[in-house]
Amino acid sequence: MGGATGLMGVSGISAVAGIQAPVVFKAACPHCRAGFELAASSLRLVIGGSRRTTFYSFTCPECSSAVRKPAGERIVELLTGGGVRTLRLHQTV
Repeated sequence: MGGATGLMGVSGISAVAGIQAPVVFKAACPHCRAGFELAASSLRLVIGGSRRTTFYSFTCPECSSAVRKPAGERIVELLTGGGVRTLRLHQTV
């Protein structure tokens, strides 16, 4: 799931006095190697017809590099469950 250059985890939604905390994803930049937390709105998920076309992306808040990483089944589950905007690519015949 993680490693120094990818998505490392997600903090769960917690209810405190009926208020839900926003989901925060821990990530790292492969370019500058900075570690940080991102809100769901800072990530994009693309689900394609294969592993090669399924990925998540974000812009590093430290160095402004565009980051694109492959997303396996578990990452897709975490991101969609955390409210990350998702684009589903349709395969044409």
